[in-house]
Amino acid sequence: MVRNGEFGLEDVRRVIRRNWWIIPVCAVVCGTAGVLLALILPKKYTSETIVLISKPMVPIDYVKPVETEDMNQRLASMKEQILSRTRLEPVIEKFGVYHEDQGKVPMDQLVDRLRKGIEISPLQSMPGTQDRSLPGFNVSVTFNNPQTAQEICTEVTSMFTVQNSRALVQQAANTNSFISQQLNEAKAKLDEQDAKLAEFKRQHLGSLPEEEQTNLGLLTALNSQLEANTQALSRAEQDKAFNESLLSQQEANWKASQTGQNPSTLEDQIRTLQDQLTSLESKYTAEHPDVIKTRKLIEELRKQKAEGPKNGDASGQSQTKAEPLNIQQLRAHSRQDEINIADLTRRQGQIQDQIRVLQGRVQASPMVEQQLKELTRSYQSALVFYNDLQKKDQDSGMAKNLAQQEEGEQFRVLDPPSLPVTPVFPKKLNFAGGGVGGGFALSLAVLYFFMITDKTLHTERDVELNLKLIVLAAVPNLEVVGADNGNLSLAKRSVATNA
Repeated sequence: MVRNGEFGLEDVRRVIRRNWWIIPVCAVVCGTAGVLLALILPKKYTSETIVLISKPMVPIDYVKPVETEDMNQRLASMKEQILSRTRLEPVIEKFGVYHEDQGKVPMDQLVDRLRKGIEISPLQSMPGTQDRSLPGFNVSVTFNNPQTAQEICTEVTSMFTVQNSRALVQQAANTNSFISQQLNEAKAKLDEQDAKLAEFKRQHLGSLPEEEQTNLGLLTALNSQLEANTQALSRAEQDKAFNESLLSQQEANWKASQTGQNPSTLEDQIRTLQDQLTSLESKYTAEHPDVIKTRKLIEELRKQKAEGPKNGDASGQSQTKAEPLNIQQLRAHSRQDEINIADLTRRQGQIQDQIRVLQGRVQASPMVEQQLKELTRSYQSALVFYNDLQKKDQDSGMAKNLAQQEEGEQFRVLDPPSLPVTPVFPKKLNFAGGGVGGGFALSLAVLYFFMITDKTLHTERDVELNLKLIVLAAVPNLEVVGADNGNLSLAKRSVATNA
């Protein structure tokens, strides 16, 4: 007897010993029910295939891929797009899936039902390999018709391959278009910076940093020319003063000779010119123009002195009013000196103007150099950015061609989707095993029910607990159960006597 839910091992043995047949009956009945249920339920077939992710044909060192997303992210994104209503509704209409429910059940429910039958699972990389990228993924479609499951699996696999190719081409095209646009803008900025730099160099021609040494050399040369011109101008002014003094003396002597009042003879003039020649030779060399000119005057006067006695008094009596040759020569020399002084003065002004220009360029050179550095820096930055974009444009163009030729990272179907032969649901063996297990559990529940509902008394403890009386003694009950060779066999039956 079970009291308050408490039972012992002996109670369990007693119940199993009496009702053991319940266990196999429940197991057989439930197992048979499971097999029958497996036969009744609609069958599900699964068609599956493996899609491998192939690496680009051209190494990435030569053509860099334009994909920015990780393959797992790309696969998840494509999965969401392909399993959307926009993509699955045409599949339902194309293969006539759920034709008996079309028009009765909303399309969203049909799409959701088909979506639950499609499973996309990524493949795991082989343990121990260094490449941890996604090697591929598995596509499986479960449906109640094996041919339809195969067709839907083929269609979904084709969606993935086409979607990946389109995505790669579109991304490469978008990248190429964006880089081309940026390249055009960078070229415009580079041309603008180049024009600014060229205009600046044109405006500051001669003051550029690379021309500083040239300007200093020209300035040194002009200073030397200015000094030489100054010396030449000084000599020309001295020559002019000297010639004017000689001219004034010669004119005075000639005028005096015309009036008969000659203050000095030819010898005095020769003596005066020799003194001047001695003074000039002490200052200049023998090849100096003043020295040569003075010598010529002395020679001419000596010739006049030598011709004087031959002409006699006729020279004195018949004096001409024309100026002597020496005076004309001195006057010509004086005019030439004036022309030389004017030329040297003009040349000196030109040299001084050039010196001022060069000095201004040299003084402005540091400021021009700073401005030129800023413009050059901006130009170099624009040039580097343009060259970088130009290289990226070439890479994106090659990546676009690679994607269009399907030589980049592509999805390759390892095997065509399989045509399932055996259903994946329901499986008779699983249902039979489940039924047997369920029958065993049911039998245990029934035995437990029999055990807790058993109110019979089997032990002294049961009597004490049920009757709440103390057992004083047990009287055996002797019965004759049989005879064998004249011997009686007695069976002992215990009878409880209550006080």
